Amino acid sequence: MGRGKIEIKRIENTSNRHVTFAKRRAGLVKKAREISVLCDAEVGVVIFSSAGKLHDFCSPKTTLPRILEKYQTNSGKILWDEKHKSISAEIDRVKKENDNMQIELRQVHMKGEDLNSLQPKELIAIEEALQNGQTNLRDKQMEHWKMHRRNEKMLEDEHKLLAFRMHQQDAELSNGMREMELGYHHARDFAPQMPFTFRVQPSHPNLQEDK
Repeated sequence: MGRGKIEIKRIENTSNRHVTFAKRRAGLVKKAREISVLCDAEVGVVIFSSAGKLHDFCSPKTTLPRILEKYQTNSGKILWDEKHKSISAEIDRVKKENDNMQIELRQVHMKGEDLNSLQPKELIAIEEALQNGQTNLRDKQMEHWKMHRRNEKMLEDEHKLLAFRMHQQDAELSNGMREMELGYHHARDFAPQMPFTFRVQPSHPNLQEDK
């Protein structure tokens, strides 16, 4: 047997109202999550209880501010008026000025100026910060020195390798020139020793052959 329809009106009983709110809120968020996953939709749900407690849900692929921005763009309804914009800009300006003042005050303290107004805990914190900064500075200097030494060693090795290759090339060139000179002199010494055969024709009458 199905349940009968309930009348849609405010539940007067406080306990029943809270229970119904929790159940309906969970069901609404569940449906929003399902339509977000099944249909690849961007869904945002914002719920405030009667006590003013916030409950919200947003699709994993987006954020609630982006959804509200889209709603404002597509509906043409202004969610934030000029007054709220100016207040937000003023808050950002004051926050930026405060950050700049904090930086300047920290620099003054680091220089050892205006320390009379500081408490012992603040002085200890500044001392620790200076010690940490000094340690970091030394580490950075050591790192740069080691890097410089490595670069020098690499340059020395490259110089030695180039010098060795140049020495090899000079030696090969010298050997080649020496072999060419030896070949030239050997050819000159060998030329007079080559045998030549020729026949001497007798010119004296008595040495001529009888005819």
